[in-house]
Amino acid sequence: MGEVRAVRAGRLGRDFGWLWAAFAVSSAGTMLAFDAFALIAVTVLHSSPARVSFLAAAGVAAGAVFAVPLGPWVEFRRKRPVMIGADLLRCAALLTLPVAYALDALSYAQLVLVSVVVATADIVFRSASGAHLKALVPQDGLMTASARFESTTWTTTALGPPLGGAAIGLFGPVTTVVGDALSYLLSAVGVRAVRAPEPEPPARTGDRLTAADLAEGWRYLWRTPYLRALFLNSTLVNGLIMVGAPLMAVLMLRELGFPPWEYGLAYGIPCIGGLIGSRLSSRLVHRYGEQRVLRWSGTARVCWPVGLALTGTGTGGLLTVIVVELGLITCIGVYNPVLAKERLRHTDTDRLARVLTAWTVTGRAVTATLTLTWGALASFIGTRPALAVAGVLLLATPALLPTAPRDSLPRRTPRTPSAGP
Repeated sequence: MGEVRAVRAGRLGRDFGWLWAAFAVSSAGTMLAFDAFALIAVTVLHSSPARVSFLAAAGVAAGAVFAVPLGPWVEFRRKRPVMIGADLLRCAALLTLPVAYALDALSYAQLVLVSVVVATADIVFRSASGAHLKALVPQDGLMTASARFESTTWTTTALGPPLGGAAIGLFGPVTTVVGDALSYLLSAVGVRAVRAPEPEPPARTGDRLTAADLAEGWRYLWRTPYLRALFLNSTLVNGLIMVGAPLMAVLMLRELGFPPWEYGLAYGIPCIGGLIGSRLSSRLVHRYGEQRVLRWSGTARVCWPVGLALTGTGTGGLLTVIVVELGLITCIGVYNPVLAKERLRHTDTDRLARVLTAWTVTGRAVTATLTLTWGALASFIGTRPALAVAGVLLLATPALLPTAPRDSLPRRTPRTPSAGP
């Protein structure tokens, strides 16, 4: 009872504080380096729109492929060492870019390779982190913890891109990459400071990774109607939203001539909406319930991106992007904490790392495929029409949202989980 009261009062404990701090510092570094690879590709390597889209997609797609066997591997191991290792790997990979730039040896191929390593490590970290959070925080605190992570994400996103754009203007194009690398190092220190004992990982019954282990996350999602609907909707919506990122970089930085600091400002200011949305999320759930909030915010978020096709030059164009992104991000800020809570709540603990890996891998693969497709589409019909097509398709996605968590948990089979690698 005391633990529940502490959660309700908003106090999740010192260990959660360290985890939250680690998340905050890595989020700050990531947002400081917002679209750093695309910016480097456009401003340093003078890459075409198709190559910029390929860069955005290739790292995500290859990282997803490499991460598939790592889901079971993470499942059967303690999660904090995995998280620390993923942080250190991302730090080391990113630091190779400023070194190559200083030696005048930076290449497009290196950008792609580093993006693959970072994307793979990111999937591993997310899989371990979700399982770790569910074990660290009582169920009554999952909504509070998810909302705090979400509000932190949007706070750092609001501040990071403008500061990153200014840093690039003052100190050069790889400055923010250095900041991002150091943030992962500090994140590893924060995770290491968590002292709560970890629960024992699921028992292994063999010595080799099997095909069943690889597919278990997807099977679990498909057998769970409620999770399946959330999964399909989230994957498609995120993919169609993300195809606009490289296209907007090309449109604003090259075709419309916006300087990097204005580009960062256009994506930084609207993130205040994410902070507002995440702060409202718990209150809205308390008043209306998870299902209504999921449907309302999930529907509202897809009504905005089509407006990006109307982006013009000067102050009017900048305001268009800010207004569209503000509406989109506010709705996402409400939706994401509820999604995170529901996903953790409706997934069995001994399947959680594999489910999160399957979810993330599929999302990254779909995003990569759609990004490549839209890069090619933009080469044929132009950047604005390609943005408009993505926006129109998003309007149909609310049909995939679940109506209620009926039959929310799949029937469990008596099979004992097979061994990890």
